Amino acid sequence: MRIADAAKHGFDPARLAAIDALLDERYVASGKLPNAQLLIARDGEIVHFTSLGAAREGGKAIDESSLFRIASMTKPITSIAFMMLVEQGLVAVDTPVHHVLPEFKGIGVYEAGGGDAPFTTKPTTEPMRMVDLLRHTSGLTYGFQNRSNIDAAYRSSKMENWHGNLDLDGFVAALGKLPLEFSPGTAWNYSVSTDVLGAVVERVSGMKLPEFFATRIFQPLKMDDTFFAVPEGKIDRLTDCYTFVPGKGRVMYDRGAESAWSRMPKLVSGGGGLVSTALDYDRFCRMCLNGGELDGARVVGRKTLDLMTQNHLPGKSDLAAMSKSLFSEAANAGTGFGLGFAVNVDVARSMIPGSVGEYYWGGMFSTAFFIDPVERLHMVFMTQMSPSNVYPIRRELKTMIYSALT
Repeated sequence: MRIADAAKHGFDPARLAAIDALLDERYVASGKLPNAQLLIARDGEIVHFTSLGAAREGGKAIDESSLFRIASMTKPITSIAFMMLVEQGLVAVDTPVHHVLPEFKGIGVYEAGGGDAPFTTKPTTEPMRMVDLLRHTSGLTYGFQNRSNIDAAYRSSKMENWHGNLDLDGFVAALGKLPLEFSPGTAWNYSVSTDVLGAVVERVSGMKLPEFFATRIFQPLKMDDTFFAVPEGKIDRLTDCYTFVPGKGRVMYDRGAESAWSRMPKLVSGGGGLVSTALDYDRFCRMCLNGGELDGARVVGRKTLDLMTQNHLPGKSDLAAMSKSLFSEAANAGTGFGLGFAVNVDVARSMIPGSVGEYYWGGMFSTAFFIDPVERLHMVFMTQMSPSNVYPIRRELKTMIYSALT
């Protein structure tokens, strides 16, 4: 790995070093996070790369080969996969979802019921379209939100269990039997929408999602360390993963040596299933910043990425106005949503330094990335601790990275 001269790329090296000090003192040395890895790049060159903490309990330090569960940072990759099929003329952004997934035909909106009573529904005002899956305006939800009768139904059915009884087709069939929380396009709710989009990719392409990702995205981009299941020969590189328990701090969630991510899940999650490295995700970010191409391999067209990274919320709204979600990987104020990415639409309202048009997302284990086309800048941050909203580390990193620009 080559590290370019940060000063020549418009960064103050002393201010970049201050980021490492904060990560070490506030998070890793204090035990709040097990580890932290930060990659900052500008103009397609890595200008800063730091690794702090152990890969496993009592083990060696993390390094550039360390594997991390990237959770919802899978979502932009699934969204790119879908847009590749749009470019082939096989599906469109405004295609009704039930045209590809007939299990969703006639799906209604929750109106009453609960407990032992059956759900009653009313018709949707508009059909759910692919754009609703891409921007989370589908009316679907996540079981972990603990907010409504619908997410309670998700939990009781255990249909989001990757190693349970359902495969992706079975998951879609189960969802099609439950009502939506709202009529598609009328609100925003963080949800299993991108998992459903993964099923769309499978049906339209005729390929299983892991095969599509491997042959159409990862191999061309040389993302050799990104997969749904860690190969046996690489499992020694998979980091331990933790969760935060109030009153106890971080506790072990998934040991790298005996990880659930070491075997292929029955339910392949386009919304959160991938494992990757900072260097692999750097290549994905560079492809996006380059307008869909990297090192001679074109994944999508430049204008397709332009379309994906505009705000697609109805009326050019933002999440502060449209979100019904109790949890998101984004701040709400000043944040729009594109086709697979959150998009900065109002820097002042976000109250964090940035650029209009910058796009980003994160994962439940506190991983994060952002891409800024204005400053030709991107960041990848890796660690392994859920949930991602325990500490304000993403805000702190973003503020300090922008403050280091000269």
